[in-house]
Amino acid sequence: MNRVEDYADIVGYQTIEDIFKRSRRLVGKSAVHINSTFIGGGVAEILRSLAPLMNSCGLEADWRVLHGYPDFFTITKKFHNALQGEEINFSEIKQQIYHEVSEEFASYAKLDYDCIIIHDPQPLPLVKYMRKRQPWVWRCHVDLSSPNALVWDYLKRMVIKYDLMVVSHEDYLQTDFPLGQRVVHPAIDPLRPKNIDLPDEAIRQTLEKAGVPVDKPLITQISRFDKWKDPEGVVDVFDLVRARVDCRLVMMGGMAADDPEGAKIYDNIRERHAALIERGDLILIVTENDILANALQRMARVVIQKSLREGFCLAVTEALWKGTPVVASRIGGIPLQVQDGVNGYLLDPRDNAGFAERITALLGDDKLRARMGEQGRETVRKKFLITRLLADWLDIVTLLTDDYHH
Repeated sequence: MNRVEDYADIVGYQTIEDIFKRSRRLVGKSAVHINSTFIGGGVAEILRSLAPLMNSCGLEADWRVLHGYPDFFTITKKFHNALQGEEINFSEIKQQIYHEVSEEFASYAKLDYDCIIIHDPQPLPLVKYMRKRQPWVWRCHVDLSSPNALVWDYLKRMVIKYDLMVVSHEDYLQTDFPLGQRVVHPAIDPLRPKNIDLPDEAIRQTLEKAGVPVDKPLITQISRFDKWKDPEGVVDVFDLVRARVDCRLVMMGGMAADDPEGAKIYDNIRERHAALIERGDLILIVTENDILANALQRMARVVIQKSLREGFCLAVTEALWKGTPVVASRIGGIPLQVQDGVNGYLLDPRDNAGFAERITALLGDDKLRARMGEQGRETVRKKFLITRLLADWLDIVTLLTDDYHH
């Protein structure tokens, strides 16, 4: 398990000393993170690093997973989509199922902590069914820039019971909502297997074992099979690129337990593009394999992220950290990371021709890729590493627990 001091060679000893200084007032205090899945998606990846690091600097931190079931996750996925602007049939039975999971969890979960941090809509109703003796934080990771009004009005009756709402982008702040709000950017852990440096031979062996040839340039998108990631659009862009450059597209994504739409979207892509798959031009990978994801992002000449809506997108952060240029949609949290023409390119998510043009240019220009790669790695080092996120959360827990008990 990594400890805070293990990051000194990456971020410097001044940053490590600053983290320990921030944590002094938290010795003896406790906090718990609650989300809806242990595997799959950016939230679980963040918590896998953040919870242990909180403990390593004095705070007693825990991580609990809400126990949902398929009908519940079908409904919460619809809520997720609605918060990103989609219409929804908002029936009473959906509301009932949504609440009963939290009510059941609250009947046996002993949340005797000084601060409770709830991630995303799935466990949001817990605050209604627990005796509130401490500050509660709702950390919303999705794009809240234009939420479905009906669903947001319903959820904010629960959100108002919280002490703070945390979002990923200033555009997601709800200016007409009186609850205190704060922007905190997600981050990656450079010492986790998904992001550690890999020797060239290890990269090649990993890809060979996974059945990914490296005889021609690779383009990758590593994201859940989710309609908001526009996987069909990614293949359409690839068709335009391969008409100019002989290359291969690899799409890799895990299946999170709280996302029941993923398997259907994956099956649709596999059926629609069977000919490309049979020729080996398109490779689909469904697995949670951090070393393989790492190897793909490093071997790729270009990473594409053609999202239609996006809270932040750690897949972009990961690729930039590995020195791989990213061609991505100008939406959500992606422009916080990608500077157009500096460490990648930003385009309208529906501009397939523009995506193809930028990708084609990068495939043919080694110097441009190298220059953008250096800039991308530096961007992540300065802003989006786990030590920065840890410092932000230490500040939040300190502020809320001091204020609540005094």
